Amino acid sequence: MEYMISIQDLYPDDFAHCYGCGRKNSSGHQLKSYVDGDHVVAHFTPLPHHIAVPGFVYGGLLASLVDCHAMATAASAEATESTAPRFVTASLLVEYLKPTPLGPVLEIHGHVTERSSRKAVVALTVSVSGTVTVRAEVVAVRMPKTMEPAG
Repeated sequence: MEYMISIQDLYPDDFAHCYGCGRKNSSGHQLKSYVDGDHVVAHFTPLPHHIAVPGFVYGGLLASLVDCHAMATAASAEATESTAPRFVTASLLVEYLKPTPLGPVLEIHGHVTERSSRKAVVALTVSVSGTVTVRAEVVAVRMPKTMEPAG
């Protein structure tokens, strides 16, 4: 099902503080992921302070973007018009295929390659102007009860 609202905007308020994608974290990246057919897509424009070396994006930023986008991709199959489940990262493998230029819009694609009741394996790419610069695989697991607030 496709939505006009981002998956991150469907996370419960108690779980919307993530540095990468939390709508309640004004200091974070504010990444927004949207269902597009059988993929989930996000766009992000790196700012000058996301620099690694002159002209190129810091690899840690790229890892955090695919990490957060993978959690949204894992949640997308179970999202409704009012809520999305929270997943957390169990494994993150990032391959930097080419230097990612600083400035142009990044396009992040994710799709689930394997799913069980507890986890989802998500394949991702980061592209700039149609050129894939990053490939990643992330294992997302349902947020454990121990991470939920008491009460």
